[in-house]
Amino acid sequence: MDTLPVNIPGFVWAYRFSPDEKTAVRLNNSATVADLTADNCFYWLHLNLVDARVPALLETLTGLTEDAKSALTTRDTHATITVDEQMLYGTLIDCQRDFAEDTNNLGWLHFAMSDRFIITTRLQPLRSVERARALIEKNPGKFSRPVDLFELLVIEFQRTLIAIVIELTDELNLIEDFVYDNAPRDERRRLAPVRRTVVRLHRHLRTVLALMRRAAATDEDEMPFGFDDVARRLTSRLETVDHDIYALQDRARLLHEEIDSKQSSETNRHLYLLSIMTAFLLPPTLVTGFFGMNTANLPFAVGDYGTEYAVALIVASIAFAWWLLRRVDIL
Repeated sequence: MDTLPVNIPGFVWAYRFSPDEKTAVRLNNSATVADLTADNCFYWLHLNLVDARVPALLETLTGLTEDAKSALTTRDTHATITVDEQMLYGTLIDCQRDFAEDTNNLGWLHFAMSDRFIITTRLQPLRSVERARALIEKNPGKFSRPVDLFELLVIEFQRTLIAIVIELTDELNLIEDFVYDNAPRDERRRLAPVRRTVVRLHRHLRTVLALMRRAAATDEDEMPFGFDDVARRLTSRLETVDHDIYALQDRARLLHEEIDSKQSSETNRHLYLLSIMTAFLLPPTLVTGFFGMNTANLPFAVGDYGTEYAVALIVASIAFAWWLLRRVDIL
């Protein structure tokens, strides 16, 4: 672990790539801005926006336009991709990662890329960015252009989405087993977070796809070298995941409708039983109400068997109600 003092504000890591030698050198914490650049090399600088000095640092870096600097320091929470003056900059969606585990909470990766560098900034640690860094460590000679790093970041985001799709599919499978089981069980509370995650991913992914297609349609003189082919490959990859997410969204919606249908059936069954009980108890209620009237000459008021007659009349009224409900096919 590098414990040297950090000279670059917001420094998370930096790599200097040499396409001729097919090497990628990770710079230590004590590196300066001058160490980023070298002949026939390009660099990847990853910064933490929590450091308030990052905007001032970006002013000292050559090759960044004002719009690119704004894109790197924005706090917007929506995806953007802009191609201008052979530069690519904007914001990509990603998923956050904690110290102990990965999460499905959305995060935002701001980037700016030219033929000489790729600069990325973020507020929270991100899953895809960390995996991209690990792949660079394993195979440093694979990346000969900054656009290759951009493609790697989007590919790792696609793989993150695939992992989330598999996780959500397993969760929906468990919910589905309970929903279609004979024992009644309300799974709406468990289904709600799944639907919310799927809807958010689908919305942002559709935005990224639209932006990627729009960027690929830009004039070749405006886009960085090689981005045209990269954009087509990435669009094809993301479309495949988008179909899977849409299928999950449709499946979650159908499960929600099935749960609502079972709840409605259960409610109707309870109302049916309550109606039957009301129909059975209504005649005895009329009998007891009649004998409870404060009037003279009530039947069975005189004699030793008045209560027995009243009970017999109540039982007879219940039997009559049961016969009548069977006669009209309610029971």
